Amino acid sequence: MKQAGASSAADVHESSSSSNRIQVVFNRPLRIKQPNTLAEIVRASASANLASVFDELENLIGLHEAKKTIYEIYALIKMNKEREKHGLKIEKQVFHMVFKGNPGTGKTTIARLFGKIFKEMGVLSKGHLIEVERADLVGEFIGHTAQKTRDLVKKALGGILFIDEAYSLARGGEKDFGKEAIDCLTKSLEDYGNEFVCIIAGYNEEMDSFLELNPGMPSRFPVHIKFTDYDADELMEIAHLMSKNKEYELSKDASEKLRRRVTAALNDPFIENFSNARFVRNNIEKAIRVQAVRLLKVYEPTKEDLLTLKSEDFTI
Repeated sequence: MKQAGASSAADVHESSSSSNRIQVVFNRPLRIKQPNTLAEIVRASASANLASVFDELENLIGLHEAKKTIYEIYALIKMNKEREKHGLKIEKQVFHMVFKGNPGTGKTTIARLFGKIFKEMGVLSKGHLIEVERADLVGEFIGHTAQKTRDLVKKALGGILFIDEAYSLARGGEKDFGKEAIDCLTKSLEDYGNEFVCIIAGYNEEMDSFLELNPGMPSRFPVHIKFTDYDADELMEIAHLMSKNKEYELSKDASEKLRRRVTAALNDPFIENFSNARFVRNNIEKAIRVQAVRLLKVYEPTKEDLLTLKSEDFTI
């Protein structure tokens, strides 16, 4: 039986073998690790679905500025809800963005994840991604461009309109139909407000020049995220992750050979816009094809044969 006056921290039991013997069992509360990093703090306060998407984001290699920005937006939206409870003023937020960086730095991947995150946060109703480029927006005759642009904006409502190499819309000059696409897009940003999020992407310098062409553009894209090139260690992490996801693995010699190739490309002064993860993916996909040809000569290849990419598979 329980002893009278016993504290809640302990359960007191009388032994069945002796009425004079008392057994005391202390129930110590488990120590819960407190969140320390911004990512941990955000995840701890997010819903289960949103935390799951944040896990996807955190599992991506690098992309520190993109992660920090979306966590700041999450915190802002959450605090705005708290301000609303207390009757405090809430500024209208615009989340149209500029992604600046070289190819293969994760811009499209982040845009797709941002769509999921914005949906879970209630910013967007659908969270889907519509990915377009100049050819999708620019028509062949007067009026055609505006119609194409409006149709794509309508498809993007509730989600994200991602325009890759957006600066190409301004390459044709004043008489080019690309200018019509820019004007139509600018008007759509005003008309539809936050019914969709527009992300324009491209190289650093080209995007800066593009935004200067239309005086109304910079104010409509308040969020700028720079996607830096990966270093050799990060690219090798990506290489091993890509291989694992395809159910392959790099042998030690293959990994060393790929690292040498990655390092050489990073240090090549004649490569202006290194393609980063795209460079790694192309090398792995080529190696998989070469491995397949190599294994044609092997009678009944083993599971290990099929899994392993060897140094000789990474041909030029």
